[in-house]
Amino acid sequence: MSGNIQGLADTLAGARAEGRSALIAYLPAGFPTVDGGIEAVRAVLDGGADVVEVGLPHSDPVLDGPVIQTADDIALRGGVRIADVMRTVREAYAATGKPVLVMTYWNPIDRYGVERFTAELAEAGGAGCILPDLPVQESALWREHADKHGLATVFVVAPSSRDERLAEITAAGSGFVYAASLMGVTGTRETVGSQARDLVERTRATGTGLPVCVGLGVSTPAQAAEVAGFADGVIVGSAFVKRMLDAPDHAAGVEAVRALAGELAKGVRGQA
Repeated sequence: MSGNIQGLADTLAGARAEGRSALIAYLPAGFPTVDGGIEAVRAVLDGGADVVEVGLPHSDPVLDGPVIQTADDIALRGGVRIADVMRTVREAYAATGKPVLVMTYWNPIDRYGVERFTAELAEAGGAGCILPDLPVQESALWREHADKHGLATVFVVAPSSRDERLAEITAAGSGFVYAASLMGVTGTRETVGSQARDLVERTRATGTGLPVCVGLGVSTPAQAAEVAGFADGVIVGSAFVKRMLDAPDHAAGVEAVRALAGELAKGVRGQA
């Protein structure tokens, strides 16, 4: 079975045709439980997110700040497995028809087996993977299997990336490019930073035509509207996770992330 890279491309193109950025949400699988995580992922998609990234919890999440680390720890202590991540992807996609990506570090895939991982993700209806710590020059095996199974390979670029490095990354990637708005880890911030706009412009200048989506630090409708002014997609993670962590109970958390998705969806449409 082929994965849903085409659905991702169509979703991003559809947002562009509407004159807006896409809203991409992130939540880890297995948080606070596997079933509860699936419910939360469905809620953000129903609330207004165009695409969702399902995080594969990892014990050494080098890109993630304390909020997502806390959620990952809860999921790992609950015994989450890769099979649960695949189930989360499958059920979210089946319920909404919207593109679902997995965000994961390389080590879990390497240990699980690249062919097995890509085949199972495609079978679940996944659109691809975001791989923040996989160097492009070491990605040939992954890209071979991802291409075979119809999955996007989304690489992360940073403000420190030189132009020649950006060209190498965009030439190898597919789906979209994840532009980290600043140097550092994920988390909510007061401002997104001027580096993000420059990074988007430099990434687009490589000429591949891949959409460029911005994450790290976006948490409010106003920030989403700001980033939507220059990026193809706005990625929000820690703000969703924090809503779940701060809620008095699971039902309230699900409604809180649904509401936040609706607020951010207005932001990317310039209605905030």
